[in-house]
Amino acid sequence: MKKILDLITSEVKEAFAACGYDESFAKVTLSNRPDLCEYQCNGAMAAAKAYKKKPIDIANEVVEKLAGGDMFSEVNAVMPGFINIKLEAGYLATYMNNMREGDHCGCEKAKTPLTIIVDYGGANVAKPLHVGHLRSAVIGESIKRMGRFLGHKVIGDVHLGDWGLQMGLIIEELRDRKPELAYFDQNYTGEYPKEAPFTIGELEEIYPAASAKSKTDEEFSARAHEATLKLQNGYAPYRAIWNHIIDVSVTDLKKNYGSLNVTFDLWKGESDAQDYIPGLIKELEDRKLAYESQGALVVDIAEPGDSKELPPCIIRKSDGAALYSTSDLGTILEREKEYCPDWYIYITDKRQELHFTQVFRVAKKAGFVPEERKMSHLGFGTMNGKDGKPFKTRDGGVMRLETLISDIDTAAYDKIMENRSVSEEEALKTSKIVGMAALKYGDLSNQASKDYIFDMDRFVSFEGNTGPYILYTIVRIKSILAKASELEVQSVCTGDILPAASGVEKDLMLQLSKYNEVIETSFLELAPHKICQYVYELANAFNRFYHDTKIIAEENEKQRASWLSLISLAKDVLTACIDLLGIEAPERM
Repeated sequence: MKKILDLITSEVKEAFAACGYDESFAKVTLSNRPDLCEYQCNGAMAAAKAYKKKPIDIANEVVEKLAGGDMFSEVNAVMPGFINIKLEAGYLATYMNNMREGDHCGCEKAKTPLTIIVDYGGANVAKPLHVGHLRSAVIGESIKRMGRFLGHKVIGDVHLGDWGLQMGLIIEELRDRKPELAYFDQNYTGEYPKEAPFTIGELEEIYPAASAKSKTDEEFSARAHEATLKLQNGYAPYRAIWNHIIDVSVTDLKKNYGSLNVTFDLWKGESDAQDYIPGLIKELEDRKLAYESQGALVVDIAEPGDSKELPPCIIRKSDGAALYSTSDLGTILEREKEYCPDWYIYITDKRQELHFTQVFRVAKKAGFVPEERKMSHLGFGTMNGKDGKPFKTRDGGVMRLETLISDIDTAAYDKIMENRSVSEEEALKTSKIVGMAALKYGDLSNQASKDYIFDMDRFVSFEGNTGPYILYTIVRIKSILAKASELEVQSVCTGDILPAASGVEKDLMLQLSKYNEVIETSFLELAPHKICQYVYELANAFNRFYHDTKIIAEENEKQRASWLSLISLAKDVLTACIDLLGIEAPERM
């Protein structure tokens, strides 16, 4: 169904046109003075310049044309030329009923579905996920869900760091620890074992040990570089070890991402792009786009009109090694061949902004993607501790993500047990749902590009703009509906929604009517925080209505049925919104 702003704007456009003015002036927005009106149109001010008239005169003409319809209860012209609008309660109630009857609460699907690649993992193999991986995972998952909800084909790729020197370091450290393994026997000709010669726990200890050793042991460092080169050239024993590293790591990563309710369609890595790199470098050279600078191969990306100086993109270092930019260009070529997406969305730390500007420009300059291809980098800020510095463990180390999840689950459990109305077993189960809501909402409610303070006590609070508060509101509605059903109240959630009987009821309806607009805007702007802002405002509107209205005790059956249908719609909208954030609601709290 159409967005309510579009319906209102259409009506106002007709009035502008009927008065002889261009309908482009008839833009309607939500009022920035809700104490005065619900919607406003400021187009008379701009029209006044074009038609050489007083803004108030144009506004009065338009208001006169709008009078008498069934959409508005009040339309007023206010100096110097504002048009203030209030919706008619009956029209708003009809819109609510249409939302109830429509699929997905009436949220419009994209008229032209797109194929979209969302690159939002970025974990390295052989390393555990830590708190630095949280933001890309939850922001990317939300954007993927929003896109799919709106009808697009969205493909999520983890894009693993699975290539480069870290592999050589692991191989040589494994050689030092277990030289008897078949991979290190030059005379071995049989098949290599299917079982990995290490567990995930051992692997996660091997890499940092090897990395530290390479900084003090030149001979070991040289061996690691040689092993990396042999691996990249296809040396079978090292490829077998590499496959073990990938298998063991991906199994563990799937488990840990799964604990965040984050999934990927593709488990590709930097290694998948390697076959494309020689060809892309040759093409850049053949087309005279790449040239040597201080021994490195670079491509200029600066364009007229740039507000700041942008350095060339390095395609190959002076020692012949490829870089992340080369790998990312190779990945783009692979994605173009396999998916030909309409939109690329990369979600990484905002410090990588220059990198992606360079990669996108080279890709378009070289014709790897069409000039009009949409390519977006959503750079996120840092999750900081209360000291304002990047979040660490108490002893100053980088906290594992599974530790953070466990800690917030415990904090949620303690909060639930303070006012326990459920069994200990149910509290434990519920705490995992509430803890995840606290963690994700605490992150997603901030604009992605901004740093934020991780405040456990505030995030698990059942009051204020928090995940648990939103869940508590949904559970409260579920409880009311369940109680109505137990009392065998007639027409539970089946009665028509009647025109609002109070200001707080109308406020709730007005919040619900924004749903369609909010979802579309949040996705197009890659802004999950706007969904958080909306669900908080909607939860507040419901709670004001709830505290002001005796729903089940209402004796008028039609009115009671109307209110039950209205709060059921609120529950459905809130539940749909938090699902787009990767959050679920429990049955009880």
